[in-house]
Amino acid sequence: MQSVFAYPPETLEYLPEDYFVPLDLAALFPDQPEAPLEIDLGSGDGTFLVESARRNPEHRFLGVERLKGRVRKTTRKAARLGLTNLRLMRIDSPYFVRHLLPPGSVRVLHFMFPDPWPKRKHAGNRLFQPAFLDAVAIALCPGGEMRISTDNLPYFEQMREVFSVHPVLTEEPGWNPGPDYPQTDFERYFRGQGLPIYRALLRRPPAGLPLPF
Repeated sequence: MQSVFAYPPETLEYLPEDYFVPLDLAALFPDQPEAPLEIDLGSGDGTFLVESARRNPEHRFLGVERLKGRVRKTTRKAARLGLTNLRLMRIDSPYFVRHLLPPGSVRVLHFMFPDPWPKRKHAGNRLFQPAFLDAVAIALCPGGEMRISTDNLPYFEQMREVFSVHPVLTEEPGWNPGPDYPQTDFERYFRGQGLPIYRALLRRPPAGLPLPF
């Protein structure tokens, strides 16, 4: 029996005509051109992204995932729910943040359970580096947030070393999203194993303060 979707899944995966210019977000979300934008980097199977979009129809959600199968799985989930405020892009997160996000366009950037590259010789492959955080600061709107979650304490400690000295983004201590916050598939697994989750919320200052880069 063929599946029937409330919204065609192929319309939810966005393929820009030009990968060398910032996205036209109004064209990407024509029904909500001015709605707050939330980005889910490394959206995986879409569990967190789809549930967030379902609970917050007044926001736009854009998931970034480099694996084709995961993108297709997420678009099918979203299509079954008839979500029109969600899009997916299949692209590497570093390039996406640095080159495709318009400056000051993002209300919330979710950095959920990134690959920790636990071996010391691979630590340089970790996405969370000073240059990446600079790009995040540029992409966030004044007052915008970056929300971080990980189960890997060494990676979290390395992140804190980076953002504790960042010239723009500041941490809001004690951030805890609460039990009703949507969970990724990784978080469900880690919680099931009784493992702790480490979190941080970084914020760009309000309007009127220029960026130093």
